[in-house]
Amino acid sequence: MVGLGVQLPFTMNDTALATIAFSGFAVAFLHAAIPTHWLPFVLVGRARGWTTARTLLMVAAAGLGHVGLTSLLGLGIAWFGFQLDESLGHAFPLLTAGLLFAIGLYYAWRQCSGRGVCHHHPPGSAHAPSAECSSHEHDHEHTHWDEELKDTPLVKPDRGDWAAVSGLFLMLTLSPCEGFLPIYLSGVQFGWRGFVVLSLILGVGAVGGMTLLTWLTLVGSKRFRVERFERYEAGLLAGLFTVLGIIALTLQHSH
Repeated sequence: MVGLGVQLPFTMNDTALATIAFSGFAVAFLHAAIPTHWLPFVLVGRARGWTTARTLLMVAAAGLGHVGLTSLLGLGIAWFGFQLDESLGHAFPLLTAGLLFAIGLYYAWRQCSGRGVCHHHPPGSAHAPSAECSSHEHDHEHTHWDEELKDTPLVKPDRGDWAAVSGLFLMLTLSPCEGFLPIYLSGVQFGWRGFVVLSLILGVGAVGGMTLLTWLTLVGSKRFRVERFERYEAGLLAGLFTVLGIIALTLQHSH
């Protein structure tokens, strides 16, 4: 109804950004749901007798550090993307879609080959990260985190709470949400506004997800069974990035 001068309350760009933001939230929340991002806080909090409020505070603080480092890396990706967008023009969305599809295929390969997704380990753990992380190690009834935390300074009663707090904070902060970084590339076409929106989405999805799952586990009578989720994590990420690639192609054709 252009002839009547009717203006819609939103533009196509707003809808596109909302779609990418929703997808980004799904990636951030899925990443936050990985047990390595919240289960250690539950186990350490229980071992040290922390209150629920204190445990949740520790999760939120470490989550903010996690989001902060990821956003800093995203800032570099956004700036680099702005330069590419100026140079490539209409070819840039195609490049973004191709990259998203490639990432989806990579995670699909890891899922099909049984490698899963590599996770970080607690300080002092005997299980150092290896080049190939097998998802089969999660097939037992209890998560491997019970064993990995048992002999670390995080739960030893002769060590103060500061060792536990700093260890948990560094463990999570120094391992950015690598799955969200391509989302920043998807939002390059929206400029700095897109970067700010996606950073806020990352914070809500990641910190909110970790805090929620920690709280649900603390108030529940049993810890969630997480080994099945871990086993299919790579496949879920593969599906999400494939969807994002399709969205990028759709946005390209809509312009």
